[in-house]
Amino acid sequence: MSYTYSESESVYFLHDLEMSGETLMTEEILDVFGRPLPMESATQSHWPHSRFSYYQDKEEVVLWMNTVGPYHNRQETYKYFSLPFCVGSKKSISHYHETLGEALQGVELEFSGLDIKFKDDMMPATYCEIDLDKEKRDAFVYAIKNHYWYQMYIDDLPIWGIVGEADENGEDYYLWTYKKLEIGFNGNRIVDVNLTSEGKVKLVPNTKIQMSYSVKWKKSDVKFEDRFDKYLDPSFFQHRIHWFSIFNSFMMVIFLVGLVSMILMRTLRKDYARYSKEEEMDDM
Repeated sequence: MSYTYSESESVYFLHDLEMSGETLMTEEILDVFGRPLPMESATQSHWPHSRFSYYQDKEEVVLWMNTVGPYHNRQETYKYFSLPFCVGSKKSISHYHETLGEALQGVELEFSGLDIKFKDDMMPATYCEIDLDKEKRDAFVYAIKNHYWYQMYIDDLPIWGIVGEADENGEDYYLWTYKKLEIGFNGNRIVDVNLTSEGKVKLVPNTKIQMSYSVKWKKSDVKFEDRFDKYLDPSFFQHRIHWFSIFNSFMMVIFLVGLVSMILMRTLRKDYARYSKEEEMDDM
């Protein structure tokens, strides 16, 4: 995985995934039979972390933290707060229920604690503080060495970010401490989310690290039904073939076929020997 760092914008770009922090994606709202739901039915009672509905000005918008894990092994994921990140000051949200889809996919969304309101810009503000002892530093260093990245959701739009970076010599490690969110809206619906990671802070044991964020709302021409189109763009999201997984599955199939064949052959051999013996006895 290669990175390009822009000093002017303080942004990471993941060339393999074209991850500039931009996000999109959604579909028409369907019921369990695949039929479109009326918009008045798509309320928060149906969709916990993403209502697919309309927001009122200054209405609560929830930022969910999902998973964190190494970029080179996307099957290996952990809860976001398995790393010693701190939680925002806001302790509760107005409504949340786990959906069947989340349970089946193994998604465990956790509230970020960040206070975000629709169309309400938030200036840079500290939302929590990490008391960095040696154990927490070692956890962050391990994550940075293994290129850990995390995933968040706003209104069901995924956002990706990098935990931190190491210097060229691999001696010092830095944590991104400032989340700069830019959210696009069309009317009173969210259609786009961008994340810029800034505030690179060196990891030094027995220090305090302040985590901060800001929110900027901007008007967008993207239609709500087209907000996922960027994720479907091959130039944005390039699928990588996992040859090891394919080879592993292929070898497993061969092993199972050989095992079943061996059991069948042994059973047939015994049956053939028994039937042959009975025929010989009948001939006598």
